[in-house]
Amino acid sequence: MIPILFSADTTSFNNNGLGALADCTSCKVTEKRNGEYLLTMQYPLDGIHFKDIQKSCIIWVKPSDGANNQAFRIYKTKKPINGIVTIEAEHISYQLSMIPTMPFTAESASAALQGLKTNAAEPCPFFFYTDKQTIATYTQEQPASIRSRLGGVSGSILDVYGGEYEFNGWKVKLHTRRGSDRGVEVRYGKNLTALEQEENISSVYTGVYPFWADAEGNLVTLPEEI
Repeated sequence: MIPILFSADTTSFNNNGLGALADCTSCKVTEKRNGEYLLTMQYPLDGIHFKDIQKSCIIWVKPSDGANNQAFRIYKTKKPINGIVTIEAEHISYQLSMIPTMPFTAESASAALQGLKTNAAEPCPFFFYTDKQTIATYTQEQPASIRSRLGGVSGSILDVYGGEYEFNGWKVKLHTRRGSDRGVEVRYGKNLTALEQEENISSVYTGVYPFWADAEGNLVTLPEEI
């Protein structure tokens, strides 16, 4: 489908917003399991509605076959000399990084997710669900952004209960398992035609050189140095 552009403060996407971005040359959405959910679009400088494309505006697009349309907020644009602009946007759920939640404890995945919203320090437009029945204690001892408490840090909800997140508009669901096993096997010569392994040691180090320097420039090192 053709991506549709909306203003930054849009919360309902039941119309054509600022207009359809019919001249885009490519639009790719990348979603990683419990990770990034990003959009990259190529658009010509002379394309329709190009002047309306501003940072913080929202692009409404279908990310994959069978998925619901999703909102992606523009956070970066690149204007090269060939007249084609690269537009990068992140899923609307990244807004959870801007909403802090206060310390609390919970004894189940469902209670922990609801606790994020209940203890939010400002209005939270998102809704949280889970099908996980895991009983375990979730403890948050300091204020933190809701998105950081979903996963990616020690003691997060994902760290305590496991699972796989689905971000669907203003809904966040923690699945026990997202998707289904359809019995497909990957076999060389059948549905696997190539396999490439890369080895890279450019960022590998085999030692550290600890030191300390005071305000006067006096340097202290260990006897071993490295």
